[in-house]
Amino acid sequence: MDPLRGTTMNNKINDKNLDFLFQAVLALENMEECYTFFEDLCTVQELKALSQRLVVAKMLSEKRVYSDIVRETGASTATISRVNRSLNYGSDGYQAIFERLEKK
Repeated sequence: MDPLRGTTMNNKINDKNLDFLFQAVLALENMEECYTFFEDLCTVQELKALSQRLVVAKMLSEKRVYSDIVRETGASTATISRVNRSLNYGSDGYQAIFERLEKK
């Protein structure tokens, strides 16, 4: 196993291209750079989907109910269920980010 790669990521997507993407993200220095990079990298719909999942995860971690999440985010119940599975059975990536954001 490559020591630079995390141990929790599914081996099907853990490759040099993904490593390059993550290195690029880690090289971003401020919010403006994030906006310009992700605007070039992703479509508006892709960015909305990613940000929606993050908001859904935050709301689920705050024990919000599905009906409130649907109403406030417009996310489908399928998306909410998928995010909920990640929160409950995933690699704790969401939780790590939420803890770091709370410290700021």
